Amino acid sequence: MAHEATNNTPVNLNCKLTAPELRMRKATVIAALQRQVLEKKELPDGFAFKFDGSDATLNMLTQFIQTERLCCSFFTFTVQVQADASFIWLHLSGPEGTKPFITSELGL
Repeated sequence: MAHEATNNTPVNLNCKLTAPELRMRKATVIAALQRQVLEKKELPDGFAFKFDGSDATLNMLTQFIQTERLCCSFFTFTVQVQADASFIWLHLSGPEGTKPFITSELGL
């Protein structure tokens, strides 16, 4: 599915992983994220997900971002980490069509 970015350049909203790779990713990394989401908020161009503020969670989110930016290069990631380690917010956003992609393809 292609959409237009703000500069009128089409943006491809497809994951670059093969079907078996995507199934494996959904069964492991994405499933781990789903289990740890404490809260979800809708944003104009995506969603914000709240997680516990542990170092283990921060490491998991970093690994998720490192992989997702390779297979889904249209995402914009914003991580907000509280200094007191109480929680972490991951904002996952992008061009038009990103929100349906997050819910249908990532199940988040």
